[in-house]
Order: sequence, then structure tokens, then C-alpha cells
Amino acid sequence: MSISSSLQGRPRGTSEKLSRLNWAIITLLCALAVTGVIMHFSVAEGSWAGRPLSHGGRFAVVLAIVIGVALLDARIWMAAAYPVYFGALALLVGVELFGETRMGATRWLSLGPVSLQPSEIMKIGIVLALARYYHNIDPRNAGSLLWSIPPLLMIAAPVALVMHQPDLGTSMLIAAAGVGIMFLAGLRWRYIVPAGIAAVGGAIAAYFFVLQQYQRDRINTFLNPEADPLGTGYHVAQSKIAIGSAGLFGKGYLQGTQSQGDFLPEKHTDFIFTMIGEEFGLIGAVAVLGLYFALFILTMAVSARARTMFGRLAAAGIALTLALYVFINTSMVIGLVPVVGIPLPLISFGGTAMLTLMTGYAIVLSIDLHRDQSSTRGFLW
Repeated sequence: MSISSSLQGRPRGTSEKLSRLNWAIITLLCALAVTGVIMHFSVAEGSWAGRPLSHGGRFAVVLAIVIGVALLDARIWMAAAYPVYFGALALLVGVELFGETRMGATRWLSLGPVSLQPSEIMKIGIVLALARYYHNIDPRNAGSLLWSIPPLLMIAAPVALVMHQPDLGTSMLIAAAGVGIMFLAGLRWRYIVPAGIAAVGGAIAAYFFVLQQYQRDRINTFLNPEADPLGTGYHVAQSKIAIGSAGLFGKGYLQGTQSQGDFLPEKHTDFIFTMIGEEFGLIGAVAVLGLYFALFILTMAVSARARTMFGRLAAAGIALTLALYVFINTSMVIGLVPVVGIPLPLISFGGTAMLTLMTGYAIVLSIDLHRDQSSTRGFLW
């Protein structure tokens, strides 16, 4: 391929790059963030002060940064893949040694005036590192057992550290995203099935010997939510009442009895989807899920268009991470999975989760913008 043909179709100037950004994805991100602002206005009982403006303002700042970062050469993310992963792993080790304990969990690390949660960085780090790994090996080896050992170790190390904090929800996300990328890269079914059986056995062993008591209580509540409706089962019980009583069109904006009456705990974070269902009914809940589904489809389309293995797997990994966030959050508020503290992306209040997902979409937008780059490997990629 000649140099001229390999450069053909690439955006060159900043204005051309801006015009060729995937504005459909950006529009969906904005729609979800605006939904979050609307729901936090309801959480605040009709006041703009506090969370509604903070959520919207934070998203606007992060979005501006994301658009600027998306204009950078996509190969920068490939070069940064291993440094981000090993940097996040080092920070997770730092949490074990010097971490701060809050609400019974040691998940935070203070670096001067900054307090961060390294497990959130690892959600992006594992996607980038695995995409880089499979980019650099022969695709014919991607499904073999021998070549699957390094990525399995790359997944196991952060999962073990995050599980020990303890943070069951985040460790599940990291593990599921990592295994999903391995599957997309070509991992063979004859290895997946035995691994799945081993994982079930490991989960049973973890229940008895690894999980903290409050985590076992969550699983027990999931299996029998009526056993302690005023204790460990209170969150899910109130959530089911709110969603089950909403009907097709809901009780009306600012009119949710369970949420506005403060019967629903954590309504600004983990259980904000319950508020959507209660106030806007089945129609509103399905509409929000439709936004996420459209975003997932567009992100997978970016993966399909990418010319490099890194681009394909990185974009697919971000799409999978988004899907896992939404699936776990919406499933736990209706009692399909145990409550594990996973927020609803861009709608739940919280800067760390928003920054994590938006960083992922900066990568997706960059991959899509530079999808016509040659797959020729350089010194850093």
C-alpha cells in the first residue's frame, strides 16, 4: 500500500476532525446525562441546587475534555495501554498497603490532595491492555490455551486485589469485561465451557471462604428477599414496590410515593433506575434502556469498522463495559441479581463512574475518527 493511499480519507485539520466525530454517540451520551440531571432534580424535590447542577456541570466539563482527547491519534491509546494497566495495578497494590477505609471497604488511595479509586482506572486499563495484547500476537494463536495464559493472569491480578478490598461489583465488571474480550479475540469454546464450570465452583467456594459477611447477606437476600424485609432486604423490597406500582405511564414526575417519601434508599446512585420506573412507568424505563441499547449498537459499529485488532477489541470492550453496567444495575433493582453497588452510567450521581465511562468513550471516538489508519506496527504500537 502506498503512503498516499494509506493516508487517503484521514481527517487532517482540527475543523475536519470535529466535523467527522461520531456525533450520534455524543448525542446519546448527552441524552443520558440530561436524563440524569432531570432525575436528580426529582431526587432534590424540585431544587436545582446541589446534585442536579453538579451532575450537569461535571458532565459538560468532562465532555469538552473528551472531545478534545478524541481528536488525538488513536495510536496514542495503544502506546498507553500497558502503562495504564500496570499503573492501575500498582495503585491497587498501593490501596492494599496505604488505602483509606470508608464504610467498611478499603478502596481509596490518597495522593496528596487527590483521593482516587484505582479500581475505576482498571476498568479502562484491562480493556486497553487486552486489546493491545491481542493486537500484537498472530490471530491464529488467539484461541489457543498457551496464548490465553497471559491475558488470564492480567485479569486475575486486579480481580483478586479488588475482591480483597472488598468490592464484589467492580471485580465482577473487570472479570466479565476481560473474559468477554478474550472471547471476541477468538478464545475457543472447548476452553470456555470447562472454565465456566470451574468459575461456578470457585464462586461457591468464594461464598464460604472469601466473601465478607455483608456480601453473603446480599446473596442470601437475593435468594430469599422476604427473609429480612426491614433489614438486608429493605432496598430491593422498596424498589420492587416502587416499580411494581408504577404501571405503564408511572405516577408522574416528582410524584413517586416511595422515592419522594424517602422510603427508597440510595435513590441518587444505585437505585435511580427505580425512580425512573416509578415516575415514568414502563414507557420511561424502556425509553432509557433504548438509549443505552442504541449507544451499545453504535459502539459495536465502531468496533466493526476499525481496521486494527486493537481498535476492534478496545471499542468492543468499552461497549461490553457499558452493557455490564446497565445490566447489573437494572437487574439488581428488580431483584434479578444481588445488590453490588454498581451505578447506572451517566445517570447515577458520582464523578468517578462518569469519568471512567467518558474516558472509555474518548477512546471509542478516537478509534472511530482514525479508523482509516494503517495497521502497520511502529515502535510504540
